[in-house]
Order: sequence, then structure tokens, then C-alpha cells
Amino acid sequence: MNLSTEQEQDVHIIHIEGDLDASSSIILDTAMYEAINKPEKAILIDCERLNYISSAGLGVFMSHLSDLEEKNIFFALYGMSEKVKNVFEILGLEQLIRCFPSKQTALQEVFSK
Repeated sequence: MNLSTEQEQDVHIIHIEGDLDASSSIILDTAMYEAINKPEKAILIDCERLNYISSAGLGVFMSHLSDLEEKNIFFALYGMSEKVKNVFEILGLEQLIRCFPSKQTALQEVFSK
């Protein structure tokens, strides 16, 4: 897995490329922790190049939900493939985590608040 970040106004964007599994989830966990502890309005996860997500990868997102809510940080994923999106739907995670089809739609939601 490759992970990179960028800043767009008050939005921290984490780009994930490849497979998010048990070993690579540690890298994502660190990136999420760092992003949550910055004064950002929102954190977006770019899943356009995410090929696979394991339960450990899903667990990273779930483990940070209460911190995101506590700090009132808008959190969403965007650009998921059908394969990854199906995992979220089967587990009912789209009820807990906002998912958008594109970066543009996610940013529109951030800045409409």
C-alpha cells in the first residue's frame, strides 16, 4: 500500500493506493491519528486507487470515529470501487461512515456545512 496526504483549504486528504490489510493498516492508523490532531475542518479518504480492504483496515476507520465526532471533524471516504463499496454495504458501514462517489461531491458536502 502507498499512502500520501495533501491539504486543500481546511481539509486533510489521505490518498490510499493498493491493498489495505493488517500490515498496512498501521500506516493508515498513524496518518489518521496525525490528521485528527491537526486543526482541520474535515478529513477525506481517497479510495479511488484502493484495491482491497481487510477487516483490520476497516477497524482503523471504526477506531477513530469517536475522536472525529468528539472534535467535530467531518469525515468521509470517496471514490470507492464497487468491490470495496460492497464490503462497506454488507457490513452496514455506510450507515456509520459517509461515502461519496467523488472528491468533488465530498468537498461540496464539507463546504456546505
